[in-house]
Amino acid sequence: MGNLDKYKGIIPAFYACYDEEGNVSPKRVRALTQYFIDKGVKGVYVNGSSGECIYQGVEERKVIIENVMAVAKGKLTVINHVACNNTKDSVELAKHSESVGVDAIASIPPIYFRLPEYSIAAYWNAISEAAPNTDFIIYNIPQLAGTALTMSLFAEMMKNPRVVAVKNSSMPTQDIQMFKAAGKAAKGEFVVFNGPDEQFVAGRAIGADGGIGGTYGVMPELFLKLNYLIAAGEREKATELQYDINEIIYKMCSSHANMYAVAKEILRINENLDLGGVRLPLENLQEADKAIAKEAADMVNAAKAKYL
Repeated sequence: MGNLDKYKGIIPAFYACYDEEGNVSPKRVRALTQYFIDKGVKGVYVNGSSGECIYQGVEERKVIIENVMAVAKGKLTVINHVACNNTKDSVELAKHSESVGVDAIASIPPIYFRLPEYSIAAYWNAISEAAPNTDFIIYNIPQLAGTALTMSLFAEMMKNPRVVAVKNSSMPTQDIQMFKAAGKAAKGEFVVFNGPDEQFVAGRAIGADGGIGGTYGVMPELFLKLNYLIAAGEREKATELQYDINEIIYKMCSSHANMYAVAKEILRINENLDLGGVRLPLENLQEADKAIAKEAADMVNAAKAKYL
């Protein structure tokens, strides 16, 4: 286990980048990577939910991380989510991730079949063993994966020396406290990321070291400011900013289109960054959704003017 400070801070979840035909666009992947470098975030979380990973093939996901690393290496902490719904493909992505030099790999549990905990542990350990020189991060998102990270499964995974963190996207903030306390007891130092963007302040207050979030990408400056206010002990100002961020998120979620389609439209409006649409069956923007995206984009700019 090396220095874990590189994981402590604001780490946006990386959006899928497509061309006009809906294929992965290396050029747009590199442009989004440079955008995050320019914004000053700690790192990026690639090929996760925001990256539409479950709708992409193994080779596409390799192309994405290769192009992220071509720009980000030495400039950003890079965490690559490698989970597929079978061990073979996940192991292949883990090996590839180590070969291109990522800082860490991450994984949700297998979905659909409700596997026993010993099978989930074996799945995660096989992935980790395929990248023996790379940190491993458990991704706990039970509301989508259908399986929760229990304390007994967590204790089993603490036996793996490469497990350095949990990305916790369950809704109870108490889970952050429990993973943080148990992780520190087992390893001395252990990182927990806050997952739900709407509760960043609460997550940090109870022990999260930073956050990985799907809306950070459209407003990285606001989350960087939020993290600064928390570190500075300015609780009331941090809470006020969190409330304003949440209103932006609620607006993004109010459209017919998938939220990530709205996020990409906000980046097109505010940053002149074209990342394409989302991949079916996720819903792309309809005409009415463009007005909602514009409102959200304006709300981001208003919040920047207010707080920065």
